[in-house]
Amino acid sequence: MGNRLSKIVTRTGDKGTTGLSSGERVPKTHLRVQAMGDVDELNCCIGLLLVQPLPDDVRGPLAQTQHELFDLGGELSMPGFELVKPGYLARIDAEIERLNEALPPLKEFVLPGGNPSAAAAHLARAVARRAERAVWSVKADDASVSDRVPQYLNRLSDYLFVCCRVLARLDGGQEVSWKRSDIA
Repeated sequence: MGNRLSKIVTRTGDKGTTGLSSGERVPKTHLRVQAMGDVDELNCCIGLLLVQPLPDDVRGPLAQTQHELFDLGGELSMPGFELVKPGYLARIDAEIERLNEALPPLKEFVLPGGNPSAAAAHLARAVARRAERAVWSVKADDASVSDRVPQYLNRLSDYLFVCCRVLARLDGGQEVSWKRSDIA
């Protein structure tokens, strides 16, 4: 890789544009750039989750997810390239099944919270949903975006929700259930 990032301050974005990996410059408000930012923010949220107390069987897959998200962001920055592999979706599907197996059925909606680990996972889940919406916006404008990119984000938000449920139960804790209000 060499010294790709030896110069951080380039001033090339000072006029409101940024460069894609293709060399093309686009406005920083471009849908693709916004989606890339949402994916970057999601990866940061997962990094925040990874510094929380987590069981190893949650930590390992989440660490792998960070690498896959970096590939996904790379694919967004290189129009026409496909970096998100089918195995990424299969891995997340398997993780959802594995973790969900031990969970009781849902009886109510779950509110964010429970403990710091579960709350961090809820934040990551919400950002994953936003990133997915942003990618669908890009895809509506540019059909070259692989179907796997938004599919991966959709599955990832599901996986993060299951992680929330698992993490809320750490050390005898519990999920925070929504209580219906009496609206009449």
